[in-house]
Amino acid sequence: MSRFFLTTAIDYANGDPHLGHALEKIGADCIARYRRLRGDDVRFLMGMDEHGQKVAQAAEQAGMAPEAWVATIAERFAQTWARLLCSNDDWIRTTEDRHKLSVTRFIELIREHHPDDIYVGEYEGLYCVGCEEFKQESQIVDGRCVEHPSRDLERRRERNYFFRLSRWGPRVLELIRSGALEVAPTIRRNEVVRVLEDGLEDISISRVRFAWGIPFPGDAEHTVYVWFDALINYLSATGFPDPGYDRLWPADLHVIGKGISRLHCALWPAMLLSAGLPVQRKVWAHGYVQWGGAKVSKSEGGAVSLDMVIDRHGPDAIRFFLLREVGFEADGNFTWERFDERYGADLADGLGNLVSRSLAMIVKYRGGRIPAGDATPLDAEGRRAVTAYTDAMDRLDLRRGAEAAWELVAAANLYIQRTAPWALAKEGRESDLDQALGCLGRTLWRLAVLTTPFIPGKAQVIWAALGCGGHAAAAPWPALEAPPTAGQLVQPAGVLFPKPVPA
Repeated sequence: MSRFFLTTAIDYANGDPHLGHALEKIGADCIARYRRLRGDDVRFLMGMDEHGQKVAQAAEQAGMAPEAWVATIAERFAQTWARLLCSNDDWIRTTEDRHKLSVTRFIELIREHHPDDIYVGEYEGLYCVGCEEFKQESQIVDGRCVEHPSRDLERRRERNYFFRLSRWGPRVLELIRSGALEVAPTIRRNEVVRVLEDGLEDISISRVRFAWGIPFPGDAEHTVYVWFDALINYLSATGFPDPGYDRLWPADLHVIGKGISRLHCALWPAMLLSAGLPVQRKVWAHGYVQWGGAKVSKSEGGAVSLDMVIDRHGPDAIRFFLLREVGFEADGNFTWERFDERYGADLADGLGNLVSRSLAMIVKYRGGRIPAGDATPLDAEGRRAVTAYTDAMDRLDLRRGAEAAWELVAAANLYIQRTAPWALAKEGRESDLDQALGCLGRTLWRLAVLTTPFIPGKAQVIWAALGCGGHAAAAPWPALEAPPTAGQLVQPAGVLFPKPVPA
């Protein structure tokens, strides 16, 4: 059993979760569930980034102390991810003592390994409160941050502690080019490589006279810069600096949004190298969910409520839509029309219809017992689907993984139309009927397993209806070659994906 430690970006505690957050968390959960299916010992981390100026500003605007504010927001996020069936094993908040200890020890390690990597200096530049970072010219368009175009940039001049990031650029570039640090998809890798080739500037890593943060070790007048603080959360969750943290570290995969790829692929590995620690193995930077061509975010205005989206068709449906329609690489659009169309075509009329009529025929014609039946061309289709699915999921091409599973759905529905089991029963062709129903039972078994990372709630309903004990998530992966369904006693699954009643 291989260890697999993956993380998502931790979310700022300055507002409610939205569709952009959901895409990342659902995508990472899909990966975690797939790795568990393949037999890996998965550790899946999510959490909250609770320090920084914009968090303090949000608390002030709400008339709350920062501590009370972040606790409220963290609970809201945690409840939302549970509602969306996320299976994270750990939930970290940067206000926790374990994280504060980790940050302090991390900075001490830098001072021990490379004493001149942290120094005092002055910096003047344009600061984006939304990003919590100074912006370079390449990150500014028409005088505004490309990530937060509705916010004014603030010109600041500060005397702070700095990290000698410029020293580590060539080494990080070497790691990326050699593949020791994998950055994906390719478009993000190319962006990061260009940044590194242009050279990195040293970065301010403290803020003076700002109380809402972790005190900078050795200087109580300063707090640790929120990004320097936040990145270390991935290490904090391993138990660092206590012995045994290296059972999980280095992380196998950081799942992040494309807007913070520089911080994760340039700053974070440089920090780790300076502290004498191994760098993460891979970063996947996904695109954005868009509404009307604009990024969905808290600061730019959420055009659609996440709760409203979940309420419309349930958590499995939005999980499927985001990964199948929006995808996990480039930007993609959310519209109510496309959401409803995908729900109707792929879920209700596709998978739901297949499950309902297959089980109904097994109950009607064989008393609920799945017959063995000889192999059919649909079994071959099933094995091809597993191969295509596996290849896609291993490459983190979640959209293609979903496509592969639903191609099998379409093939099975077509198989029913062509073989017409009801006609076989009427004509008394019992052997042919066994063959058809046995094949459909095996296909549903495959689909219960393959769809688990995407629609875990409904996949488990299918699994239970097939009379299988335990959970589809624990199904033996090798059995996809020849699902052990013969003799299983099935029961109707009900309506998996109800269609809305017309108003």
